[in-house]
Amino acid sequence: MTVKVLVPTALQKFTNNQATLECKGDTIAQLFDSLEENCPGIKSRLCDEAGQPRRFLNLYVNSEDIRFLEGKDTPLNDGDEVSIVPAVAGG
Repeated sequence: MTVKVLVPTALQKFTNNQATLECKGDTIAQLFDSLEENCPGIKSRLCDEAGQPRRFLNLYVNSEDIRFLEGKDTPLNDGDEVSIVPAVAGG
């Protein structure tokens, strides 16, 4: 099963400047592990010490925010698209 991951510019230093990756995983948590295998160091930028997605990142599976799904346990299917979007603040 392959999942397409859209990587923001700020994290592309871990992906050899690739904006899109193909990874494997049945859940978001497993996808994080797959990303770490392929791009060492990226997982610590995505997850806190407890393994939860960092608060300043928004993660979407097929345009659905995982906070309204099952969080890191959100299931993934072949062909899904996961977007990693840094939170933006301003005024």
